[in-house]
Parts: sequence; C-alpha cells; structure tokens
Amino acid sequence: MHGSALPGAALTLRRLCDQVEGLGGVRPALGHLDHPSPASPALAGALRDGAVVVPLLLGDGYHRTVDIPAVVRSHGGPGRGCVLTDGLSGDRAVALALRDRLYEAEQEAGVEADAVVLAAAGSSRPRGNDGARVAVRQLRGLLRGIPVCGAYCSSGGPTVPEAVARLRAAGYRRVVVAAHLLAPGRFTVALAEAGADAVADPIADHPDIAALVLRRYETALRRPGGPAVPLGAAA
Repeated sequence: MHGSALPGAALTLRRLCDQVEGLGGVRPALGHLDHPSPASPALAGALRDGAVVVPLLLGDGYHRTVDIPAVVRSHGGPGRGCVLTDGLSGDRAVALALRDRLYEAEQEAGVEADAVVLAAAGSSRPRGNDGARVAVRQLRGLLRGIPVCGAYCSSGGPTVPEAVARLRAAGYRRVVVAAHLLAPGRFTVALAEAGADAVADPIADHPDIAALVLRRYETALRRPGGPAVPLGAAA
C-alpha cells in the first residue's frame, strides 16, 4: 500500500483486513511504502519468509512496477522467496465496488447522477493508467447510459475539476465523482473541492475488494513454485 498519514486510511485498511480474515481465515500483514507506523511498518519490515505480497494498488505505476518488485526481490534469497501477485488494477470487482460507493454517495446527497467522473490517482508511467481506463469502461457498462469520464488527481489530464467543469458546460446538472482510490488521503481531501454534487468514498473496505485480495492470495498459493508457507502480506 502507498500509505497515508490520515487516520481514516488506517481504519479503512483495518476493515479490509478484517474482511479478508473473515472470508479466508488469513490475516493480512499491512506494509506501507510511505507513512509507515508501528502498527503498519514499511513494506520491507512487514515481509516474512515465504510471504505472498498482494499490492493494494489500483494502477500499474512506479510503485507497482518498480518499488514493490525491488523490495520483494530483496527477500528472495534461499528459503525466503516471497511471491508477488498482480495488483488490483482492471478487475471487475473494482468497478462493482465503485458502483456501490457511487450509489451510497447519491443517496447521502439526495441526488441521482446524470454524469459521473471517475477520479483516479494518475501515473506518468507507460500503461500506468490502464486500470483506470478499464474501470471507466466497466462502470459505464454497469450504469447503463450514464456517461462516465476519467480524470486524474495527479500525473495526467484532465484533472477532476476540469472534468466536472466540462460536464457542466455540456449541460449535465448532477455530476458525481466516483473515487478510484482505495483509502482516504490527500487525493480524497482534494476531491471535496472539485465542484461535484457528491463524491463517493474510497473502496478498500468494500466486500468485493476483500474478496479480490483473497483471490490474488489463493491464486499465488496454487501457483507452481509458490510460497513455502501459506502466509499473506498485503502491501
């Protein structure tokens, strides 16, 4: 996980861990790339021999393709081999969680969206935003006729305020932001100022995300040459 200093991030991820444990009987050990704490240490400090590392990332940017693999490789000596799974990018479970959070935001705000902005973190890496693009297409299909456009909180365009403004200029009156983000952080704080009628919550503690994390873990256990011990670590 990238990590955040906001207290809400830790609570959200704790709920995710609770759900994964409830579904599969294995308790993920959280490790952060940024903002580690005694409860959630840096990724390298969270790894144990034979661990399965499930990147809690919705994109395939620098953290997913460079930082995390480097840490995992450093724990790849004899008898220690950790296994790195795919991230969460592009899976249909993400779109389903986005849809449910969107509906919750609509109900809370008392609006029914006539247009949606999917707000992703953004990446400058080649193909780093592919997961967000897939999520836009999948969410558009789930919402059946409601336009969904992608926007980015950093490293890409349009920005979320720009996307909201464009939809307003095109005549849409009830614009809601779907947060393609896992946990509260500086990006979710910024979304509140984007000019939308409602902003959905992040999705890490949605049951479909917990089930996806567990699927990544169980797939790694079945893989030839998988981990020496069935031990989960979510990073």
